[in-house]
Amino acid sequence: MMAPRRATAAFMLGHPARWLALGFGSGLAPVAPGTVGTLWGWAAFVIARPFLDDLTWAWLIGASVLVGWWACTRTAQHLGTADPGAIVWDEVIAIWLVLWLVMPTSLWGQLVAFGLFRYFDAAKPGPVGWADRLFKLRPGEAIGWRQGFGILFDDVVAALCTLGVIALWLRLSTWWSP
Repeated sequence: MMAPRRATAAFMLGHPARWLALGFGSGLAPVAPGTVGTLWGWAAFVIARPFLDDLTWAWLIGASVLVGWWACTRTAQHLGTADPGAIVWDEVIAIWLVLWLVMPTSLWGQLVAFGLFRYFDAAKPGPVGWADRLFKLRPGEAIGWRQGFGILFDDVVAALCTLGVIALWLRLSTWWSP
């Protein structure tokens, strides 16, 4: 196995998979690349939303998972690290999924969705921690498609947990309101 590499702008420019996996450069942030990648995903969603209907969003998110699986796998292999922090395409897809299902909502609602997702993604409580551990590299195993899928999977579970909390909050708030 090769020694781990560091993600840089020059590294990103070396292969198309890296552009996508590194969130078009947002994953190169020196501090909190996952948060920066999520912010990039949020901004991209808000900009694209007026031009895409729900069916197109569903197809885009589905295609982004499949292409992202390839891009994350290849980039992890090129970096020599099973789940590098610079790979943020998983955060982009997850925040798109959350926003697609909670919109239309106010800026405040979007901020709450963002904060909840970042909590679940970073702290990895319960099912998110389980999902994160499920596809970890095993001793003697090369970085492959299993790890590439794992990069995406825990963020999708974090998105589902975020949506679950929002749905629960909405249900409870309708029970408590007159």
